[in-house]
This record gives sequence, structure tokens and C-alpha cells, in this order.
Amino acid sequence: MSSSSMTWFSPAGCHDADACAPSAHGPSSVSASTVLALIPFAAAFALVDALVVRHVFPKLSSDDGRDAHGHVLPSYAPASLRHVHAEHAAKSWRQRAVAWTFGATVALAATLGLLIMAEIVEAVDPAARNLALALTVPALLFLVVLLIPWLECRSLVTAAGCTFHPSKTGSPPRVAWALQLLLFAAWLLAFWSVGRAVPVTPTSTAASAPTRRPLSETLTRACLERVGVVGISLMALLAGFASVSSPWHTLHDTASRRRRRPLTEADVHRKQVGLDAANEMLLTKRHQLQALDKKAPHAAPAAAGSGLVGKMFGSLLAVAGGDEAEMRALRVEIAGLEAIEANLESKLSLLRNDRAAAVRASTPLGRLLLAPSYAFSAYCLYRIVATALATLRRASSPSASFASSDPINRFLGLVARHWDPTLDQAAWARTISFALSGVILVASANSAVQTFYLFARWTPGLLRHAQANLALAVGQIAATYVISASLLLRGQLPADAGGAAVGGVLRGALSPQFVDGWFEAWFLLGSALTALGLWVGRRLAGAGGGGGDEWWDDDYRAEEMGAKRM
Repeated sequence: MSSSSMTWFSPAGCHDADACAPSAHGPSSVSASTVLALIPFAAAFALVDALVVRHVFPKLSSDDGRDAHGHVLPSYAPASLRHVHAEHAAKSWRQRAVAWTFGATVALAATLGLLIMAEIVEAVDPAARNLALALTVPALLFLVVLLIPWLECRSLVTAAGCTFHPSKTGSPPRVAWALQLLLFAAWLLAFWSVGRAVPVTPTSTAASAPTRRPLSETLTRACLERVGVVGISLMALLAGFASVSSPWHTLHDTASRRRRRPLTEADVHRKQVGLDAANEMLLTKRHQLQALDKKAPHAAPAAAGSGLVGKMFGSLLAVAGGDEAEMRALRVEIAGLEAIEANLESKLSLLRNDRAAAVRASTPLGRLLLAPSYAFSAYCLYRIVATALATLRRASSPSASFASSDPINRFLGLVARHWDPTLDQAAWARTISFALSGVILVASANSAVQTFYLFARWTPGLLRHAQANLALAVGQIAATYVISASLLLRGQLPADAGGAAVGGVLRGALSPQFVDGWFEAWFLLGSALTALGLWVGRRLAGAGGGGGDEWWDDDYRAEEMGAKRM
């Protein structure tokens, strides 16, 4: 391409600049037909963004009773005041930034998927499609690589107890900003180091030569390589996590449910009451700490102007305790209550899921609907075993892979080949295998969430951090998955198909052998770590007295005694 702004992607099959660029004079002279062709994609972006921000983000965002300025309402606050408090918190700049970042990320990912499908079926003008890709992909990379990690680092710094507000003396928060920059620099270093995992081939080396491509396109290609590798690794880990979680909760929990007494609504209600009590106590302690924190700056000048005797008594009170000692004690109590709250929340979620499963299994229709769950769990176990065997076979045959032997992948690959006989069946089976990892994750989402809550029982801080960054993490995972799937999907098509807007970027960089081995290794690692975590958690629960058939009774008694002591 002659225009540097349209070289975010180098079409491998576009030898004529007029066929791929909007105009021979540059992007400033875009034809009316190109603009009309872009309207459906712009409408799809706006629609997805609005739906995600309004309906999905509120369900993913956490509410710990604080507003934008850290103000905490007491537990006895009326409902009207709580409503105003929640609206004020939603209007904070950080909440808005997270909401619109999440919405834009998901909307851009959906738009990219539509663009790739439009390219495959050649349904849109190539000039409009390439212009849309030139705008969508860099914006999506900016969100995934820079903006979302920056917001996540800020959330981690805030969770560590640092504040970005000026101190009482007016000095800037240097420690918080230093930690923010340090975490963000560590993320960029780790992200860029991922590129070492990509095998260097003569094709990719020549394609990325600075003399052949401008800096912007070289940087975009490098980021896409790393996002592709991260996406494959992340989806493989999550698919392995889900492949173990689904059989565990479907088969193991069903067997254990038969050995213990039935779970009733009274048990669930009792756990809910305990969680509500912990929440009220936590809000009360936070409100007391906030009141003391506001009182401290005003008490210091008063003590300074009360004369020598006042200063002496003030120093004695400070040594004996005073507000500072009370604030330290409150912080310790708040930390303990936060751990109890996270523990109760995870157990309540497990109880609700167990109760819902028991209710479904008590009816003939519910037992009939359990058949797909058992079949899906059996497929997950088969996928783990077959992937392990394929990894062992790769030692003697480098071309061996699970994607080429899986019956579902082969069937769908035959369907794709019947649609177009020129397509590579093995390559399409590989792409379908990666797509099925997303299907596994979605189909076993409930089991995966329950497994996460099991892990959160032993690491309460993990649950709080996950809830604080859940929306950003979901958006980042969705965008990474779409980018990786799009690159793999487009890489299986001929170079001149549909303009090849994406295929030229990573053609030769992510070889089929590398994708197979990399995905299967991370899939097995995720499965092994999840199985180990479940086994260790079960042993710890049994050793602590909470792994029996009546574990919710024992937990409730312990928590009730702990709450009374506080």
C-alpha cells in the first residue's frame, strides 16, 4: 500500500493498491460507497457498546459500599440514601472509565469478528473492509495492551492500601504512582517477552524487516503476534480449567450429594443471614474508620494550640493509644471481616448451586436434562486424555495433534471441506479445536465459577481482587480470544481470499506445529493445576473438619462463634 495509515495490515494477496485502499489519493478521499459500507459495522459497534455498558457491566462490577471519594455508608442508612450513594459512585470518573473501556473492548471485538466473517464470505467492499480493519485492530490493541492493564494496575495499587489522592499536607501520592508505573512496566516487559516464544521463520523475519515495512505496521504485527500467543495460552488454560471443573461438579458432587442429608432452603437462608451480618459489621467498621480518619487532621491543630499542658496530655494519650491505636485496631478488624465476608460469599454461592442441582434432580424432567451435562463431562475427560496421548505421540511424530484426531473436529472439518474442497481439512480442524475451547468455557461457565469459589475459600483476597477487576478481565479475555481466533481462522484461507487483510500479518509467524504444541501444553497445564487445586482443597477441608457431609453446619457454627467474639 502506498498510504502509511492503511498499512496496519499488509494484504498478502493485494498487489494492486487500488484494490485494497479506499482511494489512490489516500484515506482522506473516501468514496461514498465506502462510507455506506462501513455503516453496518459502526451500527454494530454502537449497539454492542450500549448493550454491554447498560446491561452487562452492572452485573460484573462490584459494590463494596464506597463511592468515588471513599465514603462509606453505615449499615443503618435508609434505602433512599443508599440509592443516591450508588448513583454517586456510578458517576465517578474511574467507574465511568472502566465501564466505557469494557464496552468499547467488547464492541470492538464483536466488530472485528464481523469483519473477519465478512472477509471470508466476501460480503463487503474490500476498501471499506480494510479501512475498518485499519481502525478496529489498532484501537483494540491499545485497549488490550495498554489501557486495560493500566486500569488493572491502578486497582491493584488501590487494593494494597495506597491512595492516589493528595495527602493531608497536600503532597502528591508519589508512592502510589511509583507502584503504578512499576506494575505497568512489569506488565509491558512480560508482554513483550512473550514474543520469544514465537518461532522465528524466514518468512516472518523477512516480513518484519524495517526496510520493507513502516514502524507502525511492524509494531502492530509484533503486538498481534504476542496477543495471539497470549490468547492461545489463556484460552488453553481456561479450557483446561473448565474441562476439569465440569466433570468434578457433575460427577463428584452428584455422588457426594447422595451420601449426605438433603440441603434445604433453611440452610441457604442461614448462610445468607450470616453473610448479611458480616456485611453490616464490615460497613460499620469502615464507617468508624472513616470518621476517625476525618477527625485526625482537625485534632492535630487543636492539640498544637492548646499550650504546653495540652501538648503533654496529647503526647501521653498518643503513647497510651488514642485515635491512632483505635484506627490500627479497626484496620485489623476490617481485614478479618473482609476475609470472613469472602469466605461466606463463596460458600453461599456453592450452597445455592448445590440446592439448585438438588431441586433439578428431584423431578423427572430435571433428571432428563442432566443427560447433556453427563455427556459434556465425558467429552471433557476424553479431551484431557486424548490431548495427553497426542502430546506423548508428538515426541516420535511432530505432526501429531489432538485437533487432527478429535472426532468432533474432524466432522466439522469435513463439513468445511465439503463447503469448499480447496480448504485444508487439518488446518480447519485446528481452528475448530481452538473455537471449541471457547465453547467448553461457555458451556461449563457455572462449574468454572463454582471451582473458583472453592479456591477463593482458601484465598479470600483472590475473590476481592477478581470482583474488583472482573469487568476488565472479561473484556480483555473476550478481545484476546477474538483476535487469536480471527488470526487462526484467517490464516487457514488462501492468501488471495477476500483481500487477505489479516492473513499477511501473521502468515508464517504462528506455524501450525507451534499452535498445536503450545495450545496442548497450556491446556494440560491448566487441567493439572485445577485437578491439583481441587484435590488439595478437598484434603484441607477434610483436615479442618469442613469436608464432611454436613460441612455447611460446621462452617456456620465456626463463623457464628467468630462473629460473636468480634
